[in-house]
Amino acid sequence: MRRHVLLSLLLTLTLLGGLPANAQSPHVEGIQIGLSTDRVSITAGFSGADLTIFGSLEDADPLFARQGRYDVVVVLEGPGRPVMVRRKDRVLGIWMNLESETFENVPVSYSVATTRATQDITDPNSYKRLALGANNIYMRPADTTEAPATIQEFTAALRQRKVANGLYSENPGGVEFLSQNLFRATVRLAPNVPVGTHKARAFLFKNGAFVKETSAQLEIRKSGFEQTIFRFAHNHGPSYGLLCVLLAMATGWLGRMVFKRD
Repeated sequence: MRRHVLLSLLLTLTLLGGLPANAQSPHVEGIQIGLSTDRVSITAGFSGADLTIFGSLEDADPLFARQGRYDVVVVLEGPGRPVMVRRKDRVLGIWMNLESETFENVPVSYSVATTRATQDITDPNSYKRLALGANNIYMRPADTTEAPATIQEFTAALRQRKVANGLYSENPGGVEFLSQNLFRATVRLAPNVPVGTHKARAFLFKNGAFVKETSAQLEIRKSGFEQTIFRFAHNHGPSYGLLCVLLAMATGWLGRMVFKRD
């Protein structure tokens, strides 16, 4: 009889202890984004622009949202291309290119917008694991036999050059929550932004832990007369080169005739 009563109490406590867990369904957060436009046309007078990206959280915990414990990092990444970095050294008083390093599939542009300062969102190891941020992009060298110190030196120089040219940028506070679930991000397009297919990526963090990622594509292309020249140069390379040579010769001859003295 006593054993039966104890078993009944244990069963009752077990059931009672499981009620809260069963009553509260876990939140499986997700994230979605949409671009204000999926195509940007640039001309010769293009001086840069701000691109607006809208997004929403799915199945967000209202309590966490009210407490501001969700963070979003939005990245606009340009197409990957090979890049050569040269190092100049002074030889007999003349600066010369002596060493170089080629990196494969390097994003030509990389703009980041965040809800707040990056160090306040998550730890550096999370950024490295996600390859998130200009300092965490893996620059793959074409020649892997180079000394690690040399590769590291050229990698740092490549990142510095990208930042100096405005192609790699960060915008802390560029992501703003419009409500508990909706947000808006602003990323900068540099004046020298390359043409091609760019990828917009959004990363959701909860209490500093990575939750989910989503992406969308953006096409940047030239328009007007610049687009005509661009297509002709790529589709008819030899003819374009010959035309440039003839144009240079004609310009030189015309200049000579104009400034010719009797």
